[in-house]
Amino acid sequence: MIIAVDAAGGDFYPENPVTGAIEALREKSDLTVLLVGPEAIIRKELDRHSYDRDRIGVLDCPEVIGMEESPSSAVKSKQRSSIVMGLAAQKEGRCDAFVSSGNTGALLAASVFILGKLPHVQRPTIATTFPTLKGTRLLIDAGANLELKPEHYYQFARMGTIYCREVLGVDDPGVGLLNVGEEPEKGTDVLKEAYILLRELSNFRGNIEGRDIFPCKADVFLCDGFVGNVLLKFGESIPSAVEMLLTSTMSGMKITPDVQSEVARIFQKSLDSFNYENVGGVPFLGVNGVSMVGHGGSTPAAIRNMILNAAHCVEASVNSKIVDTLDE
Repeated sequence: MIIAVDAAGGDFYPENPVTGAIEALREKSDLTVLLVGPEAIIRKELDRHSYDRDRIGVLDCPEVIGMEESPSSAVKSKQRSSIVMGLAAQKEGRCDAFVSSGNTGALLAASVFILGKLPHVQRPTIATTFPTLKGTRLLIDAGANLELKPEHYYQFARMGTIYCREVLGVDDPGVGLLNVGEEPEKGTDVLKEAYILLRELSNFRGNIEGRDIFPCKADVFLCDGFVGNVLLKFGESIPSAVEMLLTSTMSGMKITPDVQSEVARIFQKSLDSFNYENVGGVPFLGVNGVSMVGHGGSTPAAIRNMILNAAHCVEASVNSKIVDTLDE
């Protein structure tokens, strides 16, 4: 299996993508990595490491799409960028998946344009993981589509169910529609119509509220991209905010440094599921390939896990199962 890695994406390239790729090779013996980006800087970084030269290739892409560039214009004007050429390599069958911690908008636009959509898919979506008291679950949409039609919710539910079961390992995942109340008549007209469509699914758990997410009343949380992105960013802020409050409270109570250190260790362990590094990246469900995006500040550990996650998607034949279920 060959996973293409954007070595020119994110805030810390090429160091973190290269290091993460080498770590992934150590984790998975049947994996080969294709590093995509300016060859000179990739080779220079590779020279700092010890690695199996037979399992790492380099695809020279002299152009780089910056994190702040306009997605559509960057994809059109930078045809020799790592994102465009990496996805083109997948389209041509030279690799099985492409992962990047670069410009999310550019990656989504290029994924749809180059890879195309799976049969029957109306809109691809960003499916992101979200921590709960029962483990990692799935939030759809996380920012790709700010407005949705009822049928989009229905398709996202079916695609998310497959990903949640095959990749996250959740048996019989339930689907919940994020709303302002549990009753079917609550919410906007679009949400009411989506509810009616979703009732056809045997694993639909009905409307859920924000307070139902952490207790894991469902396993796939459906919402539009506006709500999903706000919720995702809010969730990312929780660990640091609580840590600041905890540190301030312990200092005010004159807790000894040794005890503070132990409490901090326990706290960090308790919130381990909030750590994006554990998953590394999230997929664009609905595109005709495996395209995965990670946090712009991804560490080598996050890159490693994103690569392994992409490999899992390929091995689990997630796209084939999405096509099969939408064919029904």
